[in-house]
Amino acid sequence: MTSDAKVLYTGQVHTTGGRDKGSARSSDGRLDIALSVPGGPGLGTNPEQLFAAGWSACFEGAIAIAARRMKITSPADLAIDAEVSLNQGGEGYFLSARLTVSLPGLDPATAQALVDAAHETCPYSKATRGNIDVAIVLADRRAVGR
Repeated sequence: MTSDAKVLYTGQVHTTGGRDKGSARSSDGRLDIALSVPGGPGLGTNPEQLFAAGWSACFEGAIAIAARRMKITSPADLAIDAEVSLNQGGEGYFLSARLTVSLPGLDPATAQALVDAAHETCPYSKATRGNIDVAIVLADRRAVGR
């Protein structure tokens, strides 16, 4: 972090038990969830679902900022389907992700420009760039590897 950076928000979560029958609770009590192994029994969620929810929410915000900068009206029914996969290979466990972005009513070139701008500025996209395989897809269009 640069010396002129300003912290805007810090999320604080206390987790016990990990993926298997664990729980996570935020310091303000707004998040209080049970955790479970992906695909396993139980009522909890898992880290991959939480990461997908956080990234897609942040990405929607980045699209809105890009739309304002480009003087484009962002569609009211903008939606993102996020997939974060837990994989296992020769070097152990790793993540991959796919964001399918629906921008109804926008022409393909404008929609792609918004998605590209959002991917450049979204903090989650920046954090994952070069670290995991990511595909950003416009709904009903082919994937663009990132």
